[in-house]
Amino acid sequence: MKFATFAERAAEIDAESADLEIVECVTDLLVDAGDEIEVIARFVQGRVFPAWDSTTLDVGPSACYEAIARAAGTNVDADDVEDRLAEIGEIGEVTASYEFGGQQGLSAFTGGSGGDDPTVREVHETLVSLAAAEGSGSQDRKIDLLFGLFNRCSSEEARYLARLVLSEMRIGVGEGAVRDAIADAFDVPDDRVERALQVSNDYGRIARVAREEGLEGLDAVDLELGRPVQAMLAQAGTVTDALEEWEEAAVEWKYDGARIQLHHDPDGLEHDPGAIDASSSAGSDDSSAATRVFSRNMEDVTAALPEVVEFAEETLEEPVILDGEVVAADADGEPLPFQEVLKRFRRKHDVEKAREDVAVRPVFFDCLHTDGEDLLKEPVVDRHDRLESVLRARVGDDVEPTDVDGLSLLWITDDADEIESIDADALEAGHEGIMLKDPKSAYTPGRRGKNWRKRKPDVETLDCVVTGAEWGEGRRATFLGTFELSVRDGDTLETVGKVATGITDEKLAELTELLESHIAAEDGQEVTLEPAVVFEVGYEEIQTSPTYSSGYALRFPRFVGVRHDKSPDDAETLERLESLRSS
Repeated sequence: MKFATFAERAAEIDAESADLEIVECVTDLLVDAGDEIEVIARFVQGRVFPAWDSTTLDVGPSACYEAIARAAGTNVDADDVEDRLAEIGEIGEVTASYEFGGQQGLSAFTGGSGGDDPTVREVHETLVSLAAAEGSGSQDRKIDLLFGLFNRCSSEEARYLARLVLSEMRIGVGEGAVRDAIADAFDVPDDRVERALQVSNDYGRIARVAREEGLEGLDAVDLELGRPVQAMLAQAGTVTDALEEWEEAAVEWKYDGARIQLHHDPDGLEHDPGAIDASSSAGSDDSSAATRVFSRNMEDVTAALPEVVEFAEETLEEPVILDGEVVAADADGEPLPFQEVLKRFRRKHDVEKAREDVAVRPVFFDCLHTDGEDLLKEPVVDRHDRLESVLRARVGDDVEPTDVDGLSLLWITDDADEIESIDADALEAGHEGIMLKDPKSAYTPGRRGKNWRKRKPDVETLDCVVTGAEWGEGRRATFLGTFELSVRDGDTLETVGKVATGITDEKLAELTELLESHIAAEDGQEVTLEPAVVFEVGYEEIQTSPTYSSGYALRFPRFVGVRHDKSPDDAETLERLESLRSS
């Protein structure tokens, strides 16, 4: 297909506003795509490479403006292009405002093939060459290659070439439109197209498979080692809602780290000969290496995280794809914030020095593929069992799960109090809290749904008077904890719950010192406190309860801090509690 034809069809799509008409236009384009169907299925979305491939053109706007200016004639320079862009506001419109083709005689020296109109394949091949250019003089080479393309284009072709190069296609074609167009064009069910796309992350490939192999071919598409898939995502939710919907929940600690996807094959990961070596842009030096690590955005970050590579080589014995996080820790092993992890992700040079400054380790919570078998359709519990088996390969079955390196623990429970305890342990260990998962759910790449839930941040906080506590047990025997909370009702205080979550041992020691002088009475472990100290407390919801004198209870209360600036007279009222519940 001539690129002029693609540009004409792109303009037709650009003129449509209704989703159905856009899908119909893309459908017709795919039917007519011929041998270039893979490229066209990507170009129409504004992509040059498959979604799984982190290769980039690495062309800045200034380089593109320079190429446009050179192709537009001797009286145009890059500043003129920028001035028009400031006035018009859209690079495609700016580019189309110039006349091209005046320098055709130079195209032989700059990557073009004369004055003939370029085909879609030629445009793609030139962009692939452009992406591969690196080292001294690479930017000049990129400009030359772009000039050669613009010089062979009409103004309308140049409009969409500029948009493509700068990732600003913006003709209204999203992933859903291409998915539906593939299904319509080749008469295959859209849900089977969706599944194939989820495991391949390659719209071009799936368009070709649907056309040439139909439903049988789509169903045969599986995960491939070395090609990342989009991570399954979580939405915010509450413990209450999760237990009501699932009856029981799979509970994990939520780490303050960065998402990673580990691909490992002891025999070496095969490199896709049809794609540019991702190492050119991602820093992975050996495309046939045994291990590759990808970020949440499917960028190859292998070279930045040698600890993860070492972990894989020392721990794993079979081909696997694992989903997890990489977390940072200080010299004492205490977790460091997410921002410290990002310092490692962004590092492309002096990695060993960065490693000395910020050490990281992987923690895995899911197994997507092992030893030739895809596990996406398996339930959470089964996938975690396979994960534990994979990570135990070199340590055996006698080791406790807590001692299996790299394993995120999983609890299955229908007990809200147990979930609260798990959350408290996670917070005390320095992590973010907990994740809740439907134990029966499959893994759906790239989807954010109700099957995975991050515990929702507290809706609001309340300032409650501390009217009681309990002496702890074991290592906490000298600390006060499980603090009774009350609100004002006229001249009296009415209880609304107890809080024990969100408090570290260090904080318990501080609170004990603060409250000991206010102890009014003791009965065994139970302590009655004079109303003197106010806690700021978060919660999930307010519910009616006969357990507490107010008639209400804070669901999953969480300690936020001490309100040193407030006295009991400034604490919340029962009236406000009732108002919050009714709203």
